[in-house]
Amino acid sequence: MSHTAHIPSHRKPRRSGSKLALRAGVAGGVLSTLAVAGAAGPANAAEPVTETIELPTLTADLAVQVAHSASATQLAAVSYELQAEQDAATAKAAKQAKKDQADAERKAEAKKKAKAEAERRAAEERASRTAERTTLSAPAAPSAAAKGSQVSVPSSGSVAAVISFLKAQLGDAYVMGGTGPNSWDCSGLVQAAFQQAGVSLPRTSQQQSTAGTQVGTSNLQVGDILYWGGAGSAYHTGVYIGNGQYLDAANPAKGVVVQDLSGYPASGAIRVL
Repeated sequence: MSHTAHIPSHRKPRRSGSKLALRAGVAGGVLSTLAVAGAAGPANAAEPVTETIELPTLTADLAVQVAHSASATQLAAVSYELQAEQDAATAKAAKQAKKDQADAERKAEAKKKAKAEAERRAAEERASRTAERTTLSAPAAPSAAAKGSQVSVPSSGSVAAVISFLKAQLGDAYVMGGTGPNSWDCSGLVQAAFQQAGVSLPRTSQQQSTAGTQVGTSNLQVGDILYWGGAGSAYHTGVYIGNGQYLDAANPAKGVVVQDLSGYPASGAIRVL
């Protein structure tokens, strides 16, 4: 017997062959797994990242969509604004048309009343003159001279009818050859005014300037017919309305107006009432 046989051995007990084989297999599998993972690692690291390649395209499409949306919104806003302006313009035009119609109706009514009043006064005057002639003719037949003087006697009522008619036409238009009811030339207005008093005047300024008694311009009375140019060759007529003023159908720019004689002195005047 060995002299160390009694000393316990410090060696680890031998493992069985089956355990060693199992451990070797496990170790080999682990090492194989690590080797595969290690080989795959560098390969995967070398591959480029492809997940964000489509992002620029998506971003550009989105920008186009946003731009189109903004453009559509702007067009809609502009269209709405234009429609609002058109609606406002239409409403304003309708309101103005209504106002103009109302003004025209008021003016027409005023003219109608003035004409009716002038006709009433003229009828009263004619009746009065008829009564006067009847009274004068009762004792004896009047001479031709007397008849003439009776017809030409001025009448304040007749003058008032003339002036009332003239003032009712203020603001009407001047139109060459116009004889009313809303547009006149100078002689057409004078002729129509004196018809209200039962006086029939010629149509033209030349003829009207010799249709009555010449009175000049220094002794004017309301209702006298003023003329510009020579007697028998006058180119314009109007009617004296007092206070140094006359009423006439002046020209296309002014229409029917009241004017001062100081600004446009007449050449002469005739008296028919």
